[in-house]
Amino acid sequence: MAKTAVKKITTHTLQKMKSTGEKISMLTAYDFSFAKLIDQAGIDVILVGDSASNVMAGHETTLPITLDQMIYHAASVIRGVNRSLVVVDLPFGYYQSNSDIALASAVRIMKESGAHSIKLEGGEEVLKSIKKIVTAGIPVMGHLGLTPQSIYKFGTYTVRAKEEAEADKLRRDAKLLEEAGCFAIVLEKIPAKLAKEVSKSISIPTIGIGAGKYCDGQVLVMHDMLGINTEFKPRFLRQYLNIAEQATAAVQHYIKDVKAKDFPNDTEQY
Repeated sequence: MAKTAVKKITTHTLQKMKSTGEKISMLTAYDFSFAKLIDQAGIDVILVGDSASNVMAGHETTLPITLDQMIYHAASVIRGVNRSLVVVDLPFGYYQSNSDIALASAVRIMKESGAHSIKLEGGEEVLKSIKKIVTAGIPVMGHLGLTPQSIYKFGTYTVRAKEEAEADKLRRDAKLLEEAGCFAIVLEKIPAKLAKEVSKSISIPTIGIGAGKYCDGQVLVMHDMLGINTEFKPRFLRQYLNIAEQATAAVQHYIKDVKAKDFPNDTEQY
């Protein structure tokens, strides 16, 4: 398999994986400790997502997180990674209005965190920013379908591109992102049939989240798949652990031992 032939995953590795049919695994991480665990487990790509705004800071949307905060999380992740490709989200407001601001923001992420690439949301409307960043030598991952930074425009987190007009725009945008030099595209919460069509129509890898099994890879938010965040239960989420339940039980056990004067015992003191 492609990934076993390299010590470090690169954008070239992902392209090779698409061409050989090997699926790409991707998870989010936001700190050193979890990044180290996920990297050692063999994940291909780590996304330092602006979902940190939700799962780390408790905000309702991804909009409040700043560039400085994203750089902090990205630098923490990079220190825990030896093998995975690290992608960092450009946060809301740092690329939509001005391509010069977009490039400056991407450069700051790369220089100050040591990350390997950046990700931004949108198609034709952000093309100028993508081209400027790619031309500067920074790898860019695109993101189409449900784009959480546009939640107030959509008004809902429901499935996107069910209507033909929106599906047509997504098809066009995928081609435009490929032509602009993106090395991969996240497809979020779109019909599986459309995701299959788009994945076959472009030469770069697609990474799905709620976009079915035909994408070239899959991504989930770490806090969701490990059961740290228990409130979020969409159809596409498979929960592989229930850390919330186990951690609560462990803390309650600790409290009980402290109250009962059982911790520390004679062997746990100096």
